[in-house]
Amino acid sequence: MTPKPLPLLPQYRDDSVTRLLCAHTHLDEEFAQEVLDEFTADRLKAIGLPLGINLVALVRHAEAAQRRRRGRDAQLAVILLAVGGCLLAALLALVDQRHDTAAGLSIAAALAIALAALAVHHSGHGAWRAARGVYRGQERPQDLAPPVDAATEGRLKSLRQANVVPYDARVEADNPFVGSGEIIKEDVWPSIDVGRPADAPGGGKLTLVPFDAVDLHTFMAREMGGISGLDDLRARNRLYVRGLHVPSLGAQLLPDPLRRPLTRIDKQLVQAGVVRAGGGMRTYLSLELVGNGGKYVVSMHLRARLTQSRLSWQVAAYVLPPVHVRFNYVAYLPLGGFEQWWALVLFTATSLRWMLLGSLGRIRSRAARRARRDREMRKTRREITKYHAAYDYGALDSLRERAADLDTMDFDERMDAQDACQRLQQGVLIATEKFLKAHNVDTSDFDRAQKVINNQTYNIGSVSGGQNQFGPGSTQNNSGPSGPHQGGGAAPPAGGGKTT
Repeated sequence: MTPKPLPLLPQYRDDSVTRLLCAHTHLDEEFAQEVLDEFTADRLKAIGLPLGINLVALVRHAEAAQRRRRGRDAQLAVILLAVGGCLLAALLALVDQRHDTAAGLSIAAALAIALAALAVHHSGHGAWRAARGVYRGQERPQDLAPPVDAATEGRLKSLRQANVVPYDARVEADNPFVGSGEIIKEDVWPSIDVGRPADAPGGGKLTLVPFDAVDLHTFMAREMGGISGLDDLRARNRLYVRGLHVPSLGAQLLPDPLRRPLTRIDKQLVQAGVVRAGGGMRTYLSLELVGNGGKYVVSMHLRARLTQSRLSWQVAAYVLPPVHVRFNYVAYLPLGGFEQWWALVLFTATSLRWMLLGSLGRIRSRAARRARRDREMRKTRREITKYHAAYDYGALDSLRERAADLDTMDFDERMDAQDACQRLQQGVLIATEKFLKAHNVDTSDFDRAQKVINNQTYNIGSVSGGQNQFGPGSTQNNSGPSGPHQGGGAAPPAGGGKTT
């Protein structure tokens, strides 16, 4: 259908959540370090899928933010030592009755403190400028920060095309589809008979066209976007593997047991997991729809269970909610003029003391953190190589999932997610029927099962929970502004104080 020529209303940016998270790395040191620990540090565990965000941009901004903080703390540490030396020398001069010398040293200490205030002000201004630039700017987020090493960026890019996902045994009972978010529905649809040929037009029976579960998965992956009417639907077959069983696939998945698993394996191994599940290994067709600039992600994981002449679908649907309200802090940063100048003065005045006095402690804690991680990794690798200890390489969750908060999902987003789920369910049914008819299968049994399946609904954010329901009920959305056009000098949300 051709749409009428109407004016275009303002839209969310396609990468609005990526911009929020990138901006937040410049405002929150703990979050920036969490990003670097997850995606750049030496580790063995797999990484959860980056649904709806650009990891390359996020890591670039996190590294730039931490580099700025390391430089600031190095300057402040030197100034702190200078101030301490001047004050100690002034005290000794007073003891020796050298008042002129003591006064001069006190003035030097005051000037050093003024330099510290300038360093704090400059760092805060740089952090705010970088956060506003990525949040409100027109350039791509990843172009607004320097690249990190090529190997890291290549690994992050490969996650978008991952066809294997190791998951930790601790999340298996809850949700092996790590990073998918909140459960909407987990079900096995009624099985149908696919062994009876359809009636021929002139009488008699048609000849069945042989097929297997791989053929069905391939057809669904190719056709679901058009059949469901969801233009941006992504479909990919993925092998989900228990983390303890990762070594079972050998070099295909784990070429080096002392490094993290790969993100892509031979396509035939993925197809083998469709036909017959391995030990702790099953292949699912993952359908993912990223909505409203990445604010939420709806995913449905399907597995065709074809045994002898009967077919059933295993269905698991999830929604990844919008990010927590604290990530909207950047929208409240002043845009310039006297308001920004005064805000930076207040920031410097309130932050100078703890930033200056804590500079040496922060430098030591960063070094201690790296040393502790190195010791833990050496210990784990020694247990693997020397004692042949089993290790769970699976991911526990994803950073995007940890940043999400179901309470921030507003009415429109719940309705859009519910519409997407229903379209996906209807698309699976239509595509299945189309596939069966193309293979001359009698669909009368399927028609009866379809009536049962169509009676199932998705109530996202309903007051009463249930199999197809999730959410806190009629929780009011307090997420604050979420689009790049918002902001100004309004007070930040509660709990929004940042370290910058």
